[in-house]
Amino acid sequence: MKFRVKARQIPSRLATGAFILNSGLHKRHADEATAAQLHGLTAGTYPVVKNLDPATFVKLVSTGEIALGAALLLPFVPGLLAGAGLAAFSAGLLGLYLRTPGMREEGSLAPTQQGLPIAKDVWMLGAGLGLVVDALTDRSAKS
Repeated sequence: MKFRVKARQIPSRLATGAFILNSGLHKRHADEATAAQLHGLTAGTYPVVKNLDPATFVKLVSTGEIALGAALLLPFVPGLLAGAGLAAFSAGLLGLYLRTPGMREEGSLAPTQQGLPIAKDVWMLGAGLGLVVDALTDRSAKS
């Protein structure tokens, strides 16, 4: 097994991986009210989710978060793959922020109090894109 993590990737992979893994583990045991709330918020922005019942939706989200968190923490997962997963995940969260009424101040990107918990996930997008850029520029330097 070859370790593919560069020392410069460790801080962002540890911070995001631990955060996302913990979130996924907590969602694994979500009660019905929490599942309904998460499902309702997401279904308003991503209509395809409406076809899933809330418990199934939360279980899928939980599994995805656990898988992504583990991919970020495991040193043999390439930075390009882990970064792309993190960027896609955080882009989905930011899509919720941008498209859900009441998350932003009128006519602005500035978050409301309701939108702040999701808006601050922009740090994960930056970390994911940083991992992708690092992997792509490192590859081109070797070519």
